[in-house]
Amino acid sequence: MKVEQIYTGCLAQGAYYIMSEGEVAIIDPLREVDTYIQKANIDNAKIKYVLETHFHADFVSGHIDLAKKTDAKIVYGPTAAPAFDFYSAKDGEILSLGKIKIKVIHTPGHTMESTCYLLMDETGKEVALFSGDTLFIGDVGRPDLAQKVNADLTQEILAAHLYNSLRHKIMPLSDDIIIYPAHGAGSACGKKMSKETQDTLGHQKATNYALAPDMTKDEFIAAVLDGLVAPPGYFPLNVMMNIQGYDRIDDVLARGQHAFTPDAFEEAANETMALILDTRNAQDFAKGFIPNSINIGIDGSFAPWVGAMIPDIKQTILLVTEKGRELEVITRLARVGYDYTIGYLEGGFEAWEKAGKEIDHIKSINALELAAEQAKDKNILILDVRKASEYKSEHIKSAENAPLDFINNSMDAIDKNNTYFVHCEGGYRSMIFISILKARGYNNLIDVKGGFKEIKASGKFNTTEIKIPTTLLM
Repeated sequence: MKVEQIYTGCLAQGAYYIMSEGEVAIIDPLREVDTYIQKANIDNAKIKYVLETHFHADFVSGHIDLAKKTDAKIVYGPTAAPAFDFYSAKDGEILSLGKIKIKVIHTPGHTMESTCYLLMDETGKEVALFSGDTLFIGDVGRPDLAQKVNADLTQEILAAHLYNSLRHKIMPLSDDIIIYPAHGAGSACGKKMSKETQDTLGHQKATNYALAPDMTKDEFIAAVLDGLVAPPGYFPLNVMMNIQGYDRIDDVLARGQHAFTPDAFEEAANETMALILDTRNAQDFAKGFIPNSINIGIDGSFAPWVGAMIPDIKQTILLVTEKGRELEVITRLARVGYDYTIGYLEGGFEAWEKAGKEIDHIKSINALELAAEQAKDKNILILDVRKASEYKSEHIKSAENAPLDFINNSMDAIDKNNTYFVHCEGGYRSMIFISILKARGYNNLIDVKGGFKEIKASGKFNTTEIKIPTTLLM
């Protein structure tokens, strides 16, 4: 028996490869499925099942493409009703895989079709639970996402289902069972997830707030709903793609790998009204970029921020990337349903410069330079674009919170005639924020590179822990 966790950091997502006696099950695959096929080929094995824990909101699953390429059977738990061929497994049903067995455990709560898969080894011993978004390490799945698709469900109803699922289906299992969740820290599918990507159920019973043995249902509902912020806007769109189907990943990748010369790139941008997405490092972007392009760096939490900042997943996109990373960017866009990349700038930004095309810049200063500006004028305007919880933890005393997560609301509170110094935690999000606003005509925003980490390290600023100002978004 082989069990392998295939963890993708930028999505904080765990897919799973399980093999026994030449038969393979893949749990919650990402959209680019050739990796799983190659693993099975190396093991001289055949993929028998694609097991889905639920209709994912934060990424587009590879279930359809993987099934078409391998003749594997797509399996969902009870109540799922996708628009493609699948097998609806019953609660408690046993699936055979080589010499091992997988038990289907229906665990509604995160979503109504949410299902966990309990792995039993060759001796029949229960050894691992693939818990999807029902149980995370340190947390449980947020119960407010399914209501975005089904208006009849409330987050309170879903939370009550989740309480019952955990108490009656999961917690009675043996303490030594290994929990393999679908996500870890950084995912928007929970709020208190650990950086650890696996743990024993016994340790979770002892440390996970949501599994406290004496917690009542009402206390559980209050706890899991406390502190939830609105999910990214692309979540319901990804759910519908996972339910209804999508273009083949091979077609999406082929469409995006069209190389444009600078002249052709400029013409395509004008004719198609495509969004120009520049995925280079924030400081490289600041030094020079194509006017009206926005920066979301590939080496950060790329896919989630694309989903949060680009509301229409059918938006046509033209790419500016580091040379050689075009396919990587196209693939990572497709993971979250952005299938309409129509090409990239051949030769990268250097080719645009050499062609003598128009270039824009963003001023970027360091923490010491910001301190000098504040020494000259104590009333300078500082925007902290971190999440409200980060801001509340500690911030520059004079700074106002304008979370990137809610950029449209934050933008409404900014006067185009004033100069603002903008920072986040490390410099990634502030450049996203400034680039988007600059494309909308806000030209007086200055980036603070290194963000709050450098600000704090400089020792030049008064920081405070007070309530969030109400003049900007909470």
